[in-house]
Order: sequence, then C-alpha cells, then structure tokens
Amino acid sequence: MTQVEKVLDRFVLWLQRYGETSWDHQTYFASPVGRRAKALYYRNKTLGTMAVAPMILSEALAPSARRLFSERLRFPIADAHYAMGFAFKSRAYGDSAARARAAGFLGALEKSRCPGYKDWCWGYPFDWETRNGTIRQGTPLITTTPYAYEAFREVYRIDGDSRWLAAMASMVRHVTRDIGDYRFSDTASTCSYTPFDKGGIINASAYRACMLAWASIDFDEPAYWSIAERNLNFVLETQRSDGSWPYSVDGERDFVDHFHTCFVLKALAKFDHLRPDSCRQAINKGIEYYVGNLLDETKLPKPFSKAPRMTVYRRELYDYAECINLCVLVRDRISEMNSVLDSVIADLLARWIKPDGSFRSRELWFTWDNVPMHRWAQSQMFRSLSLLVLKERDSRAANRVA
Repeated sequence: MTQVEKVLDRFVLWLQRYGETSWDHQTYFASPVGRRAKALYYRNKTLGTMAVAPMILSEALAPSARRLFSERLRFPIADAHYAMGFAFKSRAYGDSAARARAAGFLGALEKSRCPGYKDWCWGYPFDWETRNGTIRQGTPLITTTPYAYEAFREVYRIDGDSRWLAAMASMVRHVTRDIGDYRFSDTASTCSYTPFDKGGIINASAYRACMLAWASIDFDEPAYWSIAERNLNFVLETQRSDGSWPYSVDGERDFVDHFHTCFVLKALAKFDHLRPDSCRQAINKGIEYYVGNLLDETKLPKPFSKAPRMTVYRRELYDYAECINLCVLVRDRISEMNSVLDSVIADLLARWIKPDGSFRSRELWFTWDNVPMHRWAQSQMFRSLSLLVLKERDSRAANRVA
C-alpha cells in the first residue's frame, strides 16, 4: 500500500494546483453545436453520424481539442467523490487537514444544489442531450444525489456535525417525494431517473434502493426501507439468467457495460451488508458474469461485454475506479476478487499515473486521453484508492489487536 499512499499524496498536490473545475467526457456534446449534432443522431442515424463524426474523430485523435467546445465546469458528482475520498483519508490517518478538505467539498455541494427545489438535490451543470430529449442543466438526477448523500454521511461519521445530518434528511425527502416510483411487478417498482420520466434504468433503482436503505437506519424510519426494498426487487427481477443486467428494460438500451454493472453490484453489496443474504445469490451470479465477460484474460477491465457501437478507446479510468470499489466491497467473501484487485492496481501504477500526479483518462486506440476530467474519473479514482488504503489500514490494525 505504500505506493498507493504515495500516489494519493501526489494527487492531492496536483488537485491543489489544478483546481476543482475541469473539462468532461461530455464536453463535446454539451455545447450547443454538439447537442444539435447528437439530437440529429437520435432522429436520423445516417445524417447524425455525419454530424457527430468530426467530434468523435477529434476525441480519438486529439482529445485536448475538447477545450474548444466548452469552458471548465464544476461537477457535483465529482465534489461528492472528493469529499468521500478526503473523509476516508481523514479516518485512515487521523488527518485534520483531510477532514477540512472533505468539509470544503460539502460546502461546494451546498452551493451547487438544483435551483427551484425545496430539498437538496443535484444534477449536471450542462444540458444533456438524450434519446428522449434534453435534460436541462440543474435537473435532479437519482444517479447523482445518492453520491452526495454518501459524502455527507461519511463526513458526519467523522465530526457529528448536525448540519450534515440536516442536509441528509433533506436529500431523503427529495428522493422519496420528487423521484417517482412505477410498478414493475407485485413486489417491485422502478424509480424515475429524474422527476419527469417513468423509470426503467436499472442502476438508477439500485442507487435509490441503497440510499434509502441507509436512510432507514440513519433516521430510524421503516418506510424508507419499504421503498428501498421494492427498488431492490426491481434490480433482482431484471437480472438476466447469465447474471448480467442490461442498462435499461426499455428494449433499446440493452447493452452491458463495465461501470454500470459495477454500480449495480456495489449497491447490492452495500444492501447485503445492511441485511445479510438479502441479495447474495444475485451478487454471486453477477460477479461470475462480471469476471467472465467484463474483464480480459489479464483480469483488467473491458468497457463492454459486447460493444453496442464503435468506440474510440480501449480502456477507461472510470472502469478501473469502479472495479477497485467493487473489489474492496466483495473480496472478503469472493476471494477471486483479490487477484482482480492486484491486477488492476499493478496496471494503474505502471501505466496510468501522469508525471504531474493526476491520472490518464482513457487509453485510446492509438494514444492516450490525458485531459484530466474530475467527473471522468479523477475523483472516482481518488475515492476508490482512499477507500482501499483505509480498509487496508483497518485490517492491519485489527490483526495487530488479534
């Protein structure tokens, strides 16, 4: 772990120099020109392909050109991951400076809440073009707010500040009132992705299930567990016989990719920790699929089990970060994940660390994308490595006591 700890220390220095805003994976398509091209692609594949091709080619050959499409932005989901990472560092080392940095990122989250909503919630700081239309900047996303909840929860665990607990309570009110539930079966409900859609995206329900399961304990409220359980059942009932989950049950977005699979498995692992054996069989089947289809022969992450379209990259930092998170959560009961973790950490240390202390963003087909993007996935990697160090130090301390 000494090498990983040094990597984290260098990264913290880089973050201080670079600042807390960045470009993003979506920079090309968040601009007005990019959004129009992407919208055309969803309406007409032939014309749309010609419209998006120059941006895709630029991403593949000159990724730094994304600077021409947008200014640097601050991303709430990245702030939440940085807050968690610094909270883990504070717990690992008893580091008051790390605790202060974590609280600073919570302050940034307080300022970036979605306008127009009574309770605390977050979305993207850009307009996001989807096949179903434009999700406007500041629209709450169930794939973002649970990360903020976890961040406030981790810092509250350290300092017990009632401000953080009040913020968590507000987030729970948002997630239960503004995010909708839609019946999937007698025992399951899918939740909406935003306050305005009808659900069907599997990782969205996994996020909400996990957050509300925690909230039921944090606030001693059984009603939250009841909602969480129906969302959990949606995830369990949509698992395929081979152990995989499609992105959505809409029949169109049925691809299986690496980090969305990790999102689902992480949520199930956390749920299972709260209520043992609640979803153990699904986890085991999911891990079996994951190891066989989303890792290569060297046990390194593959972006897709089968790519739904042409991609411009071989490997993704986001996949590495989420693989580490998943390994840390399940390796105690699935021993094979220890060797996966070893392979991923070895490759990360060998090839993904830049001289300035940040991480490469993507391994492209012919070169690297070295543009640092906080949301994709500098912050996620910082959090995953910080959690790994914390767990390793806790393990060593427990062994010394034993």
